Amino acid sequence: MPHDLTARHLDYHDTDRAMAAMEVNYPDGTSTGLHAHPRGQLLHAIAGVMIVRSPSGSWVVPPSRALWLERGLEHEVRMIGEVKIRTVFIDDGVVPNLPERTCVVEVSPLLRELIVAAARIPLDYPAGGRDERLLQLLVDELRVSRVLPLHLPLPRDLRLARVCRTMMDDPADTATADEWARRLGVSAKTIHRLFTRETGMSFAQWRQQARLLQALSLIAQGRRMIDVALDCGYASQSAFAAMFRRHFGIAPSAFYR
Repeated sequence: MPHDLTARHLDYHDTDRAMAAMEVNYPDGTSTGLHAHPRGQLLHAIAGVMIVRSPSGSWVVPPSRALWLERGLEHEVRMIGEVKIRTVFIDDGVVPNLPERTCVVEVSPLLRELIVAAARIPLDYPAGGRDERLLQLLVDELRVSRVLPLHLPLPRDLRLARVCRTMMDDPADTATADEWARRLGVSAKTIHRLFTRETGMSFAQWRQQARLLQALSLIAQGRRMIDVALDCGYASQSAFAAMFRRHFGIAPSAFYR
């Protein structure tokens, strides 16, 4: 699959135009396999949810959002539901002032329509014409799009990676930093220092983020809200809903609307 994917994208990278867009649809459960692109990529789905993983972290990308992927970043995309991808490859060596790091951005109604329209533009669109102006407007909208907190950074330290893998595999795990310190034979202070250094988050913040992103994945699969809450370590549906609203500003049931 990764080799087929690379071959499919070659024309979109080899073009002498600074931007190129494409559309591709995937069934539920499909994975692209680990791959990378020589251009920056604005990855958006008009239907379905994408879980994007890389060695540096993971992101949840619902239809109201898009993921800006920095050039050369190895990543894998896993599909939840039937996913209809509309994506734009951008040469950041030619197009300035793009995001410096991979991030999830809010997709306004205008940006969504520009992405959909861009996917219909031929690779050899004429310079200075309507198609080029449309793509330039798309970039303008990307530059002003709000970055959203849908990223879970992964550590490189092997000890901390063990902690994080456990919390990702079992979000309901309640082991404290002190308990993890005993298991790893280090001090709790070391655990807290490693989390801050490796992820930019505290132990509690990282676990909360892992739980919330797992919750988004489960909600996308149509799971009952009470089951999502309990599977992600919350004592009740109301406690989960309160934490979700504090983090995202809306109720869990409204996130994908």
